[in-house]
Amino acid sequence: MLPREKVLRDPVHNYIHVTHKVILDLINTPEFQRLRRIKQLGASSFTFHGAEHSRFTHSVGVYEITRQICDNFQRNYPTQTPGDGLWDDHERIVALCAALLHDLGHGPESHTFEHIFDTDHEAITQAILTSPETQINKVLKEVSPEFPEEVASVIGKTYPNPQVVQMISSQIDADRMDYLLRDAYNTGTKYGMFDLTRILRVMRPYKNGIAFQSDGMHAVEDYIVCRFQMYQQVYFHPVSRSMEVVLNHLLHRAKYLYEHDQMSASQTPTLLVPFLENNWDLTNYLKLDDGTLTTYFTLWRDHPDDILRDLASRFLDRRPFKSVRFTPETRYLIPDLTKLIEEAGFNPEYYTAINDSYDLPYDAYDPSSKEPKTQIELMEQDGTLEELSTVSPLVGAITGKSTGDERFFFPREMIHPDELQLFEPLYQKFQSYLHNDNLIDPQNQL
Repeated sequence: MLPREKVLRDPVHNYIHVTHKVILDLINTPEFQRLRRIKQLGASSFTFHGAEHSRFTHSVGVYEITRQICDNFQRNYPTQTPGDGLWDDHERIVALCAALLHDLGHGPESHTFEHIFDTDHEAITQAILTSPETQINKVLKEVSPEFPEEVASVIGKTYPNPQVVQMISSQIDADRMDYLLRDAYNTGTKYGMFDLTRILRVMRPYKNGIAFQSDGMHAVEDYIVCRFQMYQQVYFHPVSRSMEVVLNHLLHRAKYLYEHDQMSASQTPTLLVPFLENNWDLTNYLKLDDGTLTTYFTLWRDHPDDILRDLASRFLDRRPFKSVRFTPETRYLIPDLTKLIEEAGFNPEYYTAINDSYDLPYDAYDPSSKEPKTQIELMEQDGTLEELSTVSPLVGAITGKSTGDERFFFPREMIHPDELQLFEPLYQKFQSYLHNDNLIDPQNQL
C-alpha cells in the first residue's frame, strides 16, 4: 500500500483513488503512458469535436469503477467459508491490474489499424503483460513471478474466478460502463448517461460470477437503453464511419505504393515498415500512436501519387466521403453508382466502400453461438436467478435483435461538385439514385 492515497482528478468519476503502489507504478510505465497518445474514439472526433479523450483516461476510469465494485463486494459480501460464492478480497489486486491494463494493446486510430494490419489488441495486451522486455511485466512481477500471467488470463477470459473476469468483460462490466459515461460526456450526448451509482449498489457476487439484485432491474434497463442509443447516435455515426473509410483507403494506398517501390526515402513511413512487410514485433508496435500516423499523413500531402496525396488531405482536413443507406433489395444498384463514380475520374478501389455497422443491444446466453455472451442475471431475495430478458419486457423486446445499417460511401464531389460544367449530366444521373439518405432505383420512380 502507498503511505498516502494518490488521487487523479477525473471529469466522470471526480477522483480516481490509487492506494496500491503497483497501480501507481503501472500508470508510470512507458507502455501505459503511450495510451495518452491514442484517442479513445478514433475518427469520431471528426464528428464530435469534444471526443479528444484518450485510452489513458478510459483505462484509469475502468480501474476506478472496478475499485468501487471491489469495495462494495468486500463491505457487503465478504467470503465466510471457501467456495461460498462470496467475494474473496485477495482477488482485488488482480482485478484492479486487469482493469487498468485491459486496453494496453490498442494500436493507433482505434480499430482501423487493427483491420488493415491484422493485429489483435487483446492478444497484444497479453503479450505486453507477459513479455520480459516490458516495464509493465517488471512491475507486475514485483507482486509475484506468476502475476503477469494471472492478469493476462483475466484479459483472455481464462482466469478461474468468473467474478473477476465479468468485472472486466461481460455485457455490463467496468469497461463498458466507463466508456459509455466517458464517451457521452466528451461527445455531449446526454442520453449516454445512466445511474452508475445505483448499478454498483445492486451488483453482487455469486458462485458463477456477478448478478444484480432484482430491485435494481430498472437501473440495468436504463444502462441497456443508453448503450443502444450511444451505438446508434455516436459509434455508428455516418461521418465517423466515413472518416474511417478515408483512413482505411489511405493506409491501403500507402501499403500498395510501398510494395511497388513508389515511396521515396523521405516519405517512407519507417515506423510502419515492419507492419507493411508483416514482420513486426512488440517493440515495433509500442512505437506507434496517433501522432506517428499523423506525421506520415502530413508528409504524404506532398507525395507525387495523386491518390495518396488526395486521401491524406481528405483525412487531415476533415473532408469525409458522403454515404447512402442501402438494403438487400437495392444492393444491385451499387455497380451502377460505382460506374458513374469511375466515369467522373475517381478510382473506385479508393473512392468507394461498403460499410456495415450492426450491434446487439443485448443478447441472451447461447452456448451454441460463435461468441456466447455472459447473460445478465437478476437475483431474487431467496437467491434464485432470472435472466434479464425473461423479466424485463423492455430488454426482452430488443434481445437478439441487431440494429444498424449498411452504407455505400462515395466522394462528396458526386453530389456537391466543384465544377459542374464537364460532368453535370453524370452528376445529375448519380443524384437520381439518392432520396432521403436511401438508395433508390430511378426507373421505379418514373
